[in-house]
Amino acid sequence: MTKRGLDILVVLLAGLGLLVPIVLVALAVKLTSPGPVLYWSDRIGRHNRIFRMPKFRSMRTDTPVVATHLLESPERWLTPIGSFLRRTSLDELPQLWSILVGHMSIVGPRPALHNQHDLIALRTEAGVHTLRPGLTGWAQINGRDELPIPQKVALDTWYLQHRSLALDLRIILRTALKVVRSEGVAH
Repeated sequence: MTKRGLDILVVLLAGLGLLVPIVLVALAVKLTSPGPVLYWSDRIGRHNRIFRMPKFRSMRTDTPVVATHLLESPERWLTPIGSFLRRTSLDELPQLWSILVGHMSIVGPRPALHNQHDLIALRTEAGVHTLRPGLTGWAQINGRDELPIPQKVALDTWYLQHRSLALDLRIILRTALKVVRSEGVAH
């Protein structure tokens, strides 16, 4: 089975299993802050094509459109349940849609924001831009928000050179452990 076929199968199965939590999170977002339930972010996909990636909204609607770590006092922009959504990675659940439609994979480098020019340039130089971005990836389990961009790209490049089904399964298992422990989440 191809990686794409496996992505579709896993997303369909996970979607069924996560249907109730997805509905509950959507209701919680709607009831605790004004604005839409989903935040659609312009991200860089395979071959540097821009796509719209959904997340459950964890930030106020008036938040500047920059990477969270670039905000002054990012916690001040969080919705009442935003910190919880980010700590538990529940804000990422809508990305199952991006996997289903082919913009993302379960495992790959995390998609850059459209304005992270330094990250995009380094990934392109290393050939990482040829990969479909992922819900999780090698850099995610080796530092997540805490990594400086050159180190993130080095980890993404290592993944490009060593990718396999066995490595993807290892990354998925380690991601699950990190999510349960809320490791590597800065905001």
